[in-house]
Amino acid sequence: MSKKALYLLGIAITIVLGTFLYLKFCCNCCEKAITDDTPKTVSDTVQEPNFVPFVLNGSGIEYHTNDNLKFLKNSAKLIMPVSDSVITGIEKLQMFLKSNPKQKITITGYATSDETNSTTFENLGLARANDVRNYFVSKGLSENQFNTKGEILDKWKMNADTLLGPANYSFEIIDSTAVTNNEWSALKDKINAQPLILHFNTNRSSQTLSDAEKQKVADIAKYTENVKDAVILVVGHSDNIGNRSSNIALAQKRADFSKDYLSKNGIDSERIETQSKGPDEPIGDNGTAEGKAENRRTVITIK
Repeated sequence: MSKKALYLLGIAITIVLGTFLYLKFCCNCCEKAITDDTPKTVSDTVQEPNFVPFVLNGSGIEYHTNDNLKFLKNSAKLIMPVSDSVITGIEKLQMFLKSNPKQKITITGYATSDETNSTTFENLGLARANDVRNYFVSKGLSENQFNTKGEILDKWKMNADTLLGPANYSFEIIDSTAVTNNEWSALKDKINAQPLILHFNTNRSSQTLSDAEKQKVADIAKYTENVKDAVILVVGHSDNIGNRSSNIALAQKRADFSKDYLSKNGIDSERIETQSKGPDEPIGDNGTAEGKAENRRTVITIK
């Protein structure tokens, strides 16, 4: 083979080898560079904010702040102090209600199913709703423009052991003539037909209420809230152990305890009358332990 042919062959081999090496190494470098420079796709997952806003939204009022009223787990008492932004909302609500006397707000309080209700209310959510209402009233709002109810949910947003804003506020205009006297009369008849009767241990004037008794308290509170001239009558009774004067005094203590209990659960104490019958009106046989237990009682009715 001539020198010229070898020379041309060498050039051809060089070109082929160079092309191969370029494709193998340099293009990989370029591809890597392009890949490295390409922005990575980031997931659009948005972390849920750890707050529940305080919202007042009715016809003629709209207020929103990310802060809120708070409760410790298992507690029905508001955590104090309340933030300035929430107080601002309450002040706006006060002005709104004064300008709209027919406006009614239902406060729904919430509690979770794993919380313990140690209050005298039917459930912890209702207890919280009543504490919120009481706080609003302490700020100058009219008690008559609020209703309360409670709900139990599986869960609620929390920060450590604190529930964030477990309450809702629904607005509606109430025509007072829409609720007839017959409806409230029927509720009064129901209360008096099966009055709230609290039984007491010997020489004791304190009592833990059952769920059924708590519901009767709620009915009485509802009646007095809507019938403004309603008066509650609490009559204390005793068995016949000891002298009559001592039993009269003990039965009065039981009546006073029941009055105090009712006043702490939303009933104006000035609308509660107490009496003591002592051992004079037994309903059980004082000759038996069971009969004496029946006689140690207070009876709560609507006058």
